[in-house]
Amino acid sequence: MTNANAWDALRRFTNARIALGRTGSSLPTAPLLAFELAHAQARDAVHQPLDSAALGETLRAAGFDTVDVRSAAPDREHYLRRPDLGRMLDAASVALLTELAAATGDTPELVFVAADGLSAFAAQRHVAPLLARLHGQLEGWQIGPVVMATQARVALGDRIGELLRAKIVVVMIGERPGLSSPDSLGLYVTYAPRAGRHDAERNCISNVRPEGLDYGNAVFKLMWLLNEARRLKLTGVALKDHSGSLPVADHGMLEG
Repeated sequence: MTNANAWDALRRFTNARIALGRTGSSLPTAPLLAFELAHAQARDAVHQPLDSAALGETLRAAGFDTVDVRSAAPDREHYLRRPDLGRMLDAASVALLTELAAATGDTPELVFVAADGLSAFAAQRHVAPLLARLHGQLEGWQIGPVVMATQARVALGDRIGELLRAKIVVVMIGERPGLSSPDSLGLYVTYAPRAGRHDAERNCISNVRPEGLDYGNAVFKLMWLLNEARRLKLTGVALKDHSGSLPVADHGMLEG
């Protein structure tokens, strides 16, 4: 029989694996199977490719221009073993963005990068509904195309923003999956992006998903950072988050 656990009442406050009980010296069957499922979902999140075509179609229908690029990592195996390749664009992508910038002559204030990172699930599920919530907040901003990047690390956005002559780049990227969150999205904001920027020169908003930081609250935080970055002309450790309390969580909003 399964032994009762005095911590059972605490389980409703967290997704962490507590108060699982035991059968003899082992986990009960149900928690063991749930752990194995979560582990499989985390592995799938790392290896699942981003469906750029489907995401691009959704974004264009919402009124965003899009462009596809990839890093210098030729495949997922190289991407996982060579993080440095994920921070560099391949030659074809450099040429594409260079030509795009020359053809338009634009100097956008803001460029969004939708990147697979370590969880394509996150980008696939959350980028479009997040940008849909954000769209109405961007009046007065000159927005460049949404750049969809595969085999990408965070720093890839620095080179993308540099080539497009953007003042600010926001990299929306799948975070390293956990056993309770295989689809967590991170937002990285960098002012004056260029190759060679350090992590200390960008701000991060993490765990964006309906079960974590929901879209409404993520938009609230992101817009505060964007407005302050534009005003102060900086991001990173010099830009402290003084946005205040979050709005009431939108628990009924489960887009994506």
